[in-house]
Amino acid sequence: MKNYLKLVNFEFNRSAKLFAVLLGITLIVQMVGVIVMSKKYLNMAHEKIYEELIPKAEFLSSFGPMSFQSVVRSVWFLGPIALCIAGVGFYIFLIWYRDWFGKNTFIYRLLMLPTSRLNIFYAKITNILLLTFGFVAFQLILIPIETTVLKWMVPKEFRVDMNVKEIISGMPELNILIPTSIFDIIVIYGAGIMVVSILFTAILFERSFRWKGIFIGSIYSLVAVTVFISPLLVQDFILNGYFYRIELFALQIVMGVIVLAGSIWTSGFLLKNKITV
Repeated sequence: MKNYLKLVNFEFNRSAKLFAVLLGITLIVQMVGVIVMSKKYLNMAHEKIYEELIPKAEFLSSFGPMSFQSVVRSVWFLGPIALCIAGVGFYIFLIWYRDWFGKNTFIYRLLMLPTSRLNIFYAKITNILLLTFGFVAFQLILIPIETTVLKWMVPKEFRVDMNVKEIISGMPELNILIPTSIFDIIVIYGAGIMVVSILFTAILFERSFRWKGIFIGSIYSLVAVTVFISPLLVQDFILNGYFYRIELFALQIVMGVIVLAGSIWTSGFLLKNKITV
C-alpha cells in the first residue's frame, strides 16, 4: 500500500501543471462568460425598455428573466468543461506513452521498483480518477461563485435565482458529469473506470507487441465492449425483452465487473511477462 500511494503521489505531481492550467482556463473563461452573458441581457433590457419604450412587465413576459441556465448553455461555460474532458482523455494515453518516449525511457525505472508492477497500473488509473474528481469538485466550487457574480450584475426583478442542484438537474450534459445521487455516481464513474481500464490494457498490448499489439488491442477493446453490452444485445435480439429493467441493470453491473477484472488481470500479465527491462 505504501508503494502504491508513493506512485499515486508521483503520478499526480507529474500531472499537476496540466491540471492547474486547465483549472485556470476554466476559472477565467467561465467568469468572463458570466459577465458577458449578464451584460448582453442587460443591454437588451435597456434597449427594449428605455429606447423602444416597452414596459418592464411586457419585456419580462416576452423575453423572461435571466437565470444561470443562460450561462450554463453557452460556450463560455461548456467550452472549458469540454476542454477539461478532452485533456483527461488525452492524458489517458500520455500517462503511459511519455514513460516510453521521454528522454530516459522512464518506464524501465518504474518497472524496476521493488513493488508489484500492477501497482503502476493502479497508480495511473487512480491519478486519472483524481484529475476527474478534481475538475468536478472545482466546478462545484465555481458555480456558487458564478451565481453570486450574476446576482451582483443583474437586478433581482430581472433574474431567477437557482441553487446548484437546480442548475445541474436542468442541464442533462452537466448532470452526467456531476451526478446528483450516490447511485448515479457509482454507475457513471464505475463505467468510466471500466473504459479507462480497457484503454490502458489496449495501450499495454501495443507496448508489448508493437504493430501486432495495435490489432490485438483493438480486438480486445471490441470484445470487452461487446461483453459489457451483451445483456442489452441478448435482451433486444434473442429474448425479446425477457428481463425486467432491474434485472437487466444487474446483469450490466456484473458484466462491467467482469470486464474490469479481466482488464486488470490482462494488464498485470502484460506488465509482468511481456514488458521486459
